[in-house]
Parts: sequence; structure tokens; C-alpha cells
Amino acid sequence: MNGKRKRIAVFGSSLTGRYKCRLCRELNIAAEELGVDLVYFNSYGKLRSINSKAEDQESGFLEFIDLDQFDGIVFDGEGYNIEGMADRVERKLRSAKCPVVSISSHVEGFYNIEFDDAGGLRKMVEHFIDDHHFTRIGYMSGYLSHPDAQLRLKEFRSVMKERGFPEDGVGMFEGDFWYNKGVEAAHFFLSLPERPEAVVCANDYMAISLIDAFRQMGIKVPETIAVSGYDGTVEGNEYLPHLSSVTREWHSIAYKALKLLKDYSDEGDGKEYDLTVHPKPVYAQSCGCDPLEYRHVLETVDRAYEDKRLLATAVYELESAMLKLNKVNNVREMESVFAEDSVNFGEYTSFFLMVHTDQAGKPVYDSAYSAPSGKFVPVIWIDKNKEYTQSPHAFESSSLIPQSSADRCHVYYVMVVHFAESIFGYSVVEMAGKDIFNEFHNVWLHTLGLTLNSLHQKDHISKLITKLEGHSITDGLTGLLNRRGFDDKSRKLISNINGKKNVCTLVIDMDGLKHINDEYGHYEGDRAIRALADIITRSCDCGEIAGRTGGDEFCIFAPDYSEACLKRLIERMKDHAADYNRSNRLDYKLDFSWGAYITETDSFGLIEDFLKISDSRMYEQKMTKPGRRGYGI
Repeated sequence: MNGKRKRIAVFGSSLTGRYKCRLCRELNIAAEELGVDLVYFNSYGKLRSINSKAEDQESGFLEFIDLDQFDGIVFDGEGYNIEGMADRVERKLRSAKCPVVSISSHVEGFYNIEFDDAGGLRKMVEHFIDDHHFTRIGYMSGYLSHPDAQLRLKEFRSVMKERGFPEDGVGMFEGDFWYNKGVEAAHFFLSLPERPEAVVCANDYMAISLIDAFRQMGIKVPETIAVSGYDGTVEGNEYLPHLSSVTREWHSIAYKALKLLKDYSDEGDGKEYDLTVHPKPVYAQSCGCDPLEYRHVLETVDRAYEDKRLLATAVYELESAMLKLNKVNNVREMESVFAEDSVNFGEYTSFFLMVHTDQAGKPVYDSAYSAPSGKFVPVIWIDKNKEYTQSPHAFESSSLIPQSSADRCHVYYVMVVHFAESIFGYSVVEMAGKDIFNEFHNVWLHTLGLTLNSLHQKDHISKLITKLEGHSITDGLTGLLNRRGFDDKSRKLISNINGKKNVCTLVIDMDGLKHINDEYGHYEGDRAIRALADIITRSCDCGEIAGRTGGDEFCIFAPDYSEACLKRLIERMKDHAADYNRSNRLDYKLDFSWGAYITETDSFGLIEDFLKISDSRMYEQKMTKPGRRGYGI
């Protein structure tokens, strides 16, 4: 890829959450500064934890990602809420030939951007002790099986022990890194023999839930009990009181990760090293360091009302789009609906929906689709700036992203599109600004997956109906039309005659079927019937239609016919029958009697009348054949 812009992949989960949105923004800013392109492979995360098969679909798409197209990879293993998913991604990335840098946890064999988690928590605890002179401090941990929870609890205990306090302070409560344990935690801390002056929480979400619970119980924060969080989330900054917390310093993490990979790609530096990012404590209102100001309150309330208004509008727009998608009959209508209604997840410049094809080139929504071939075809192609040339060929796994003609930094977000147990393909979106899309993009992908599944089912039902209709007019033994099918199709051909035309009917009867059945069994008799049907089929090449209308009786109807055509048809049948008899190892000859009738008719002619004459002529011919009684009629 020398001479081209470097392309770096980012593997992560739940990137649309407000916490990870900041990471994406900082990575995008750093990518533009360094002149590299980014391709995010985002997993759904919490949204998918309700689906027991989600891990199969999320990890199933990994095999179609060719890592050789990237100059470097960023791995954010934090946020994969489906058990084992982070391990599957890690195993995939170990096969990469390019360098991989982990930014959220230490991974052996990768480069690592280490975040000084312990140092950040230490600074917050020391702030409570040294600046606020608190001696009664409690701790709210995340669930203790999580490595981040273990590290932060260990550091809390270390600081407390160094300062001469009990390791767990006045008490340690195990939370869930989310909002669900606030009330239970508040009861725990308020019931302790020594009520805490402050509670250090292992993240912002638990701190917010604890403050809400304290409020409901009449406990003022920070006047009665000070509370701190961790991670420096947007929610914590907007919450009232603003949370004292420790920021992740996303810009430093993002820039160092991309700079490391770009330098490696440019210089081929194989030196193994890790980089450290130091956290920054923010001492705000929840610990009493930053008085609550009227202006801050107004700004926060205004943002909350604006977010609520935008959310309501986005929901209405999505409801309308879902109703439209429920009515589409093909994938082109899907593209039209998406182009018109996809306005609620942020401004984007391009969106592509690629679906699997099988070896025969059939797309996955076709019910005849068999298995993925590693190729994809676009079914939604939206290019607002006309930067991409749509290829008529399928996209290979080695080039998942369409080629752009614009010489600028590109940032793409790739996500798998599936419904239930079916992986349909993937989507690619390029946003107009530095921010990632919001959660409504994920809902769109679910809806598109549901629509593709609906189209698949409709196609299956349509083909099943066609098959059943075919069975109703097709003879099961020979594959020719049956009596009903022959009559219906003949009548339709006659009704379409303009003016008057010569038509021809033939009635053909196998000679000696009873003899074949008696001597060789009914299986051989059926074989002989199929052979005669094949002879008739191969002989008809001038617009004739043929059907099996009885046990050993066949009919042919030919519109716009002549004596010359009839003569040629009979000669071809006799020649094919002779070929069959020469190759037949059994001691019988396949033969037939026939009767033909050519007449001029208009659209009111009756096929029944024509066939009666043909049948009579066939019987007359059969009666003249020598030895007919020995073969049976």
C-alpha cells in the first residue's frame, strides 16, 4: 500500500454509547491530523445481549473480514457484553500481519496503550483525604469478576491502608457498573455503624444512581455525603450536581494509538513497546469543590429539553420508515425508503448495504441461496457526494469498502446486518462530521435485517406457490403437462389466435405397454413411458406443447402448423425411438401409434373436437399394425 493513504481498522463494541462516542470522535480527529483512513468494525453490545444467537452472528461475520487490507489495527476490548465475544475478536486479530494496538486492556503479543487506572483512583481517594479531610470513606465497586473492578478496588484498599484506615474504609459495596444498584447501595452505606462522609464509586453510572437514591432518602450531596465517579462520562458532566470524576483522556489515547501504527507502517519499526496515558481528575460539585451555578443549571436543562425533542422527532420518523419498509416488495424499494427516511441517526455522506451471494451469484434474500461464497453485492447504494464508482461485480472480502475518488480522510463504520439466525451481510456508513451515528442507526439495521428476512420469506412462498401450481398441471412420472395442464394451455393458445390459423393436434399411444408390464414388471413399464415422453419432448421444436393425458396416451397441440412440420415431427420421433431401441438391453421394442388432425380455426375453436378426430385416427392406425394382439393395445 506504498504511496497510498494508510488504512487502519478499529474493532470495538457499543461505540454508539455516549461513553464510547468520545473515543470515536477523538480517533477521527487524530486520523485527520495524521492523514490516515479508519474503518470501524462495531458490534452491537448490550442491544444484542437479549438474543442468545447474537454471538454466532457477530462472530460469524469475522471470518469474512480480510485483515490484509489494513496497515494497522486498534483493538478496544472493553464493552463486548456477549460472553466470549471479545476473545473471538482477539483470536481473529492475532492472525493479522499488521501491528495491533490494544487501548483498553493489556493483551500479550499486541502493542498496548496503558491507561493508569490505578493512578486515577489513587488521586481521587487522596483528594478526599488530603483536601477534604474525610476519614470515613466508603467504596462502591463494579461487579468483582470484572478486571477493571478488581484493579480499582485493589488501589482503593492500598491507599486506605497506606493512610492508616481500614482497607475497605467504612464499607465496600459490590455494584454492577450500571444504574441498577443505587438504592441497594444507599441502604447499605446508610445502615453502616459509621455513616460515610464520602463514597468513591468505580464509575460514573453507579455514582449517579447512588446520588439519586440518596436524594430520595433526604440525603444531600455533597453537603451530607460527598460522592465521586470514574471515567469522566458525558452523563456525569451533565448531571446535577456535576460529578467529580477521573477522565479517560481519550484524545491522548487515540492520538498515541494511531501515531504508533502509522509510524510502524511508515518505518517498519518492529520494536515492542507499550505507552502509558495518565488520567486527569476533575473535582466538581459532587465532592463540594465547584459550587453549583445558575448558568450551569440552565445550560443542562436546555440540553435535556433539546435532546428530548430530538428524540421524540427521531422516534416518529423511524415509526414512519418502519411502516414503509413493511410494505416493500423488493430491495430497490428498500433503497428508496432508506434514502428518503434515514434522517434520524445523524448526517451521513454515503451508505452501502452489502449482502452475501452464493457460488451461483444468488443473493441471500433469494430462497434459492445456498451458502456464503465470500462475495457481496450492494442492495442499497447511497452516495450523496458522487465520490464512489459502483462496481458491477461482487465485492470480495478483501475489499469490503467501495473505492472513493476523493482524496481526503475517510472514516467508515461497518456493522453486520442479520435477523434471528441469518446473517444477510454488512453495512458501511460514512458520517459527514467527526461524530459517530446515534443508536437509531442500529435500529435501522435491525429493521433492514427484518425486511430482508421478510423478502426472503416472500420469495420462498412465491416459489412454493409456483411449484405447487406446477405440480397441479404437471405429470409426476414424465414431467410433461397432465390432462388439466394440457387442456388449459391449449385452450389459452387457441383463444389468443387472431383471425384464422392452421392448428394441429396429435394423439399418441404407446404400443405394447401391457406386454412390457407383464414380462418385465411395472417399473420397466414406467421407464418405457418416461422414454416415450422424452422422445416426444426432444422432437417438439416448433412451438408444440405436449402432455401425458392417460396411462400410455400422450397429446400434442401445435398452433400455426403445417403438413411439413407434422411430417418432420413424426420422423424425429421415429428416429429417436430407433435410437432407444438400439441401446435397450431388454427384448422389447418401444413403438407408438399416432393420429393427427390439421385444421383451420379461429379463437372459438374447441380443443376437445380436434382431439376426438386425432384419437380416432390414432386408433385406426393402431388396429392396422401386425401382431398388435400379442403386444396388447
